[in-house]
Amino acid sequence: MAIITISRELAALGDETAHELAKLLNYRFVDKQALEERIKSYGVAGRKFEKYDERKPSFWASLSQDRDDYLHYLKTAIYAEADQGGCVFIGRGTSVVFRNVPGVISIFLVAPYEIRAERVKSYFHCDDKRARQIIEQSDHDRIGFHRYFFDIEWKDPGNYHLSINTGCLPPAACANIAKNFLEYTVTPEIEAQNMARLKELTLAQQVKHHIIYEKEIPIHFLEASVSNNTATLYGVANSQSLIEAALTAAREVAGSVTVQTEIQIVQEYTVMH
Repeated sequence: MAIITISRELAALGDETAHELAKLLNYRFVDKQALEERIKSYGVAGRKFEKYDERKPSFWASLSQDRDDYLHYLKTAIYAEADQGGCVFIGRGTSVVFRNVPGVISIFLVAPYEIRAERVKSYFHCDDKRARQIIEQSDHDRIGFHRYFFDIEWKDPGNYHLSINTGCLPPAACANIAKNFLEYTVTPEIEAQNMARLKELTLAQQVKHHIIYEKEIPIHFLEASVSNNTATLYGVANSQSLIEAALTAAREVAGSVTVQTEIQIVQEYTVMH
């Protein structure tokens, strides 16, 4: 099994195509609601992160710890869903979260503006002016979200494996194109690489979660990576004792994986929350 991520312009038939593709492949469909439910299962209130949902945060929100928490829990939920097997993700920056992971196909759905406008008028029962406002706001939010959290240009087709114009193709046809592309590019060997890499990403996220959110060890900008049976910690701390505490915490969840540190010591380091 593989993973498919779908990014889409508003009114480019994203949900419809994702549903068709999930049904065609017998994969799970993972959308905003599914990810929110998983995040809530971690004891996090959904309202806490609404200001970040596929939009660039305001200036003050961008300085908030909530911003970092949002991205952490979003990635945790995404990896947890992917760990269950073949699935079709829609939105939420999943194409970037899984960038360079073997066995992941990223798709971008677009449509001509005139067709999008007619669809929006039908969806929202509005006139031309209001449809234009809705489209412009949606595009602005999604551009800002991807640029702010992931530093990519959302509409750049080079960020995706496949771009499809849904202005001339119905969802079922788009789903078949994606299915053929997957069958052509994802071999059993790549599927095995996919499973192995997902386990590494999931473990790295668990290590970070344990250090920051369970043990509450103040390592600033903490990141963890796992490769070749070795977990490496990165970040900034103001003492060697904190680094040792982070190493101990990491080993509690790393099992047989070797843990090493690249955390830098900066005396009297502080960060705005």
